[in-house]
Amino acid sequence: MTLPFLPSFWLQATQSRLLTMSPVDLVIVVAYFVLVLVIGFYLKRYASTGEDFFLAGRQMTASVAGLSFISANLGSLETMGYAAATYQHGMVIAHAYFIAAIPAILFLAIVMMPFYYISKTHSVPGYLKLRYGESTRSISSVTFAVMTILMSGINMFSMAKVMQVILGWDFNYSMWVSSLTVAVYVMMGGLLSAIFNEVLQFFLIWFGSLLIPILGLIEAGGWDNMVARINQRFAGQDYTHLWRNMGSFTDNPMGLDWIGVVLGWGIAISFGYWTTDFLVVQRVLAAKNLRSAQLGTILGAALKMCVPLIVILPGLLGLAVLPMNLVSEPEALRTGQHSYNEVLPLMMARYCGPGLLGLGVTALIAGFMSGMAGNVSAFATVWTYDIYKALIRKKASDEHYVKMGRWCSILGVFASIGTAYLVMFFDNIIAYAQVIFIFGIVPQFGTIILGMLWKRVTPKGGFYGLLAGTLTSIGLFTWVRLDHAALKYVAFYENASEMADNIYRAFWCLLATFVVTIVVSLFTKPKTDSELENLVYGLTSIPKEKGLPWIQRPAFWAAVVGAAFVMVNIIFW
Repeated sequence: MTLPFLPSFWLQATQSRLLTMSPVDLVIVVAYFVLVLVIGFYLKRYASTGEDFFLAGRQMTASVAGLSFISANLGSLETMGYAAATYQHGMVIAHAYFIAAIPAILFLAIVMMPFYYISKTHSVPGYLKLRYGESTRSISSVTFAVMTILMSGINMFSMAKVMQVILGWDFNYSMWVSSLTVAVYVMMGGLLSAIFNEVLQFFLIWFGSLLIPILGLIEAGGWDNMVARINQRFAGQDYTHLWRNMGSFTDNPMGLDWIGVVLGWGIAISFGYWTTDFLVVQRVLAAKNLRSAQLGTILGAALKMCVPLIVILPGLLGLAVLPMNLVSEPEALRTGQHSYNEVLPLMMARYCGPGLLGLGVTALIAGFMSGMAGNVSAFATVWTYDIYKALIRKKASDEHYVKMGRWCSILGVFASIGTAYLVMFFDNIIAYAQVIFIFGIVPQFGTIILGMLWKRVTPKGGFYGLLAGTLTSIGLFTWVRLDHAALKYVAFYENASEMADNIYRAFWCLLATFVVTIVVSLFTKPKTDSELENLVYGLTSIPKEKGLPWIQRPAFWAAVVGAAFVMVNIIFW
């Protein structure tokens, strides 16, 4: 999921490097680039049809689909950004991996995946076309295509900036080499190549990142001693709990209350991303059958709960073991001290010697390339099926659409490079990303979930609800930027943080979508039951699981993951 914020220092150039790589480290990085290209060329032979190129032939097992599902979300922008945010705001940032992820992923697996999979749609906008009509799909597909290009550009810019800051590499060189590598292997093998590389990147990210929390806990003397160190260093601020300090805006370092976390982060943003962002949904749609798609999604939820080990824990360890010289970004720029964004590289420098450093840097690069590949492959599918085929050339051969998918992968990368340079003009990269995300995804969730669960929703209701949600998000964003005092109405607190502003705006956006969709639907004509078959709850024949052992049923494993989610929140309350 897109990070909620990152300080403006991210956009500032620096002449110093934090890490220096040995020849062994460089060999590891080069070997990784060669390996992903070899995988792309090898898999080209298995991506000759539209089903192969855009949905990996729908042959993925549950484990492969689940690993790809979570890897597409696990980028180095996330690992570095959330480690920085944890150092700045404490453990409350872990809500991004718990309340803002797990319920939505399980909901996708059990409730929404049957409709996506049974309708045999190639994309989320494709489902909207079947449920509401071409006009609703057009809004969704165009918005999503623009959003994926912008988000891909952010990933490209971020990786190049990371390599510039921590290694001293040339910004343009870093961005072009990584971007063209992604373009080649996605063009060759389509989603199949993206999925296999994402599985590889998942293990690289974990192997390259686990050393920091392990050695950090050893140095700190275990979890309890780490917490004691943090509490001693930062007396008066609670950095080590999830819910205990969420009673009001002023009780925690993040400046957000529990209502905003639950309604805005946990419902609007979380459900919008995990259930309707085609970047991640596409991975589990490639599963070989519905049960595999559901189990893969549930596996993704379990893995998501483990990610704080390599993302949140390094930030907490930084609070405990690093010298207290990480200050606010403006001060860091003036004094030459380190910024929050450098916490993870500083921890890498502390614990990683030759070889291990190469593995850690490769993990960072793999994460960024995973995010880029996810955006590019999703863009290729939506452009080909929901824009080009739907609006430009409706009748062509399957071979023609595969060629279009290959070439628009390349064009998508070049467009993303252009938007990467555009990012330089914005002061806060992740606030910029968050705004794009809320514009493009949150209203779509409201439109889709109402359409899936209530057959009375009409095509006009879906269209105007989606439009209303998008315009509400744009309007509230503009209002706050023109009048800062508007925060007391949007986020209920005049001095609310940018995080609170984004989260509450997402909630209002979703609410507007719901209200307008329902009201318009009550005054317009719905589709007939026959037109809604396999698209709406009660009119879809979902395969029965009679005779299937309980241990093999998706509902059982969803309950297990759900119980683990509740326990984690209780333990770290």
